[in-house]
Formats: sequence, structure tokens, C-alpha cells
Amino acid sequence: MQLEIITPETKIFSGTVTAVQFPGLDGSFQVLAGHAPIIAGLNNGIVKVDLQDAFEMNEKVSPSISTEASNSKVINVTIKGGVMELLNDKIIVLAE
Repeated sequence: MQLEIITPETKIFSGTVTAVQFPGLDGSFQVLAGHAPIIAGLNNGIVKVDLQDAFEMNEKVSPSISTEASNSKVINVTIKGGVMELLNDKIIVLAE
């Protein structure tokens, strides 16, 4: 699946993922490849992203992104709410 996380100021993340967990308005939920189309509102919280390939931190990475020490294929992106859309294995997150 392709994932893009965008704020009004910048694109925070773009890449290939295997699963994404979101802080939904009614509780957290996860999407995997082949998931039915969905649009959902998001609360402030952490978007947990399971990557296809290992993630490398560098100076160009958004401060909203953190990695898990034990797994370089998982990143956490802090958001302040927003909306997500999944259609044809492409996820777009419009975050605050």
C-alpha cells in the first residue's frame, strides 16, 4: 500500500507500508492491503505505520516521526487530528 501523510505546511511522510493503525474518532483501527474503501475522521494521537522496508532517520525527517528502538520497520507519527481516505490501496492522511 502507498501512504501519504500531509499537513497544511508540508508532506510528513510518503512511502510503501504493510499496515497502518489510526487514532479514529470512535477508537483506534487498522487497515491492511486489500481493505475496503474508507474515509474516517482522526483524533489527536499516534499513527503507527508498519513499513515494507527499514526506515532511516536523518535531518530531513519531520519531528513528528519517531522510530521504535526494537524495530526499524515501524514508525510512529504524531498528529493533532485530521481525516484519512483509503482507496485502491492508497492511503492519504490530511493531518493537523
